[in-house]
Amino acid sequence: MRLLTHNMLSSNIKGVANGFPLRIEAEKVVEKEVELNTDFLRNMFAKIEWKALVEASKTLGYAELPDVAEPSMLDSDEFLNRFHHALLELHLEEGALVCPETGRKFPVNKGIPNMLLHEDEV
Repeated sequence: MRLLTHNMLSSNIKGVANGFPLRIEAEKVVEKEVELNTDFLRNMFAKIEWKALVEASKTLGYAELPDVAEPSMLDSDEFLNRFHHALLELHLEEGALVCPETGRKFPVNKGIPNMLLHEDEV
């Protein structure tokens, strides 16, 4: 699961008011090379919750993103490369996503998060 996906997921358990961002418990992280697409990065930048991306990337062992990012930084090749690496090349292969409010763990196996709810959580 890419951090792009993680940045779009939240816990939808009944009664949860703040299910974002899901905390990551990583057991296996892999890096997969992806061709750089600067247009995609520029378009996605406004849709990304930056603080959540920074925290998630640190959890996966990548601490090269600035704590705060401004749109003007998209003119920097160095920033684009770091943003690209964190967003698209880091993959949570095995582990869990944890609801920040309830502590409920959603397993991630073979890079696929299982966000299915139990009957009492709907």
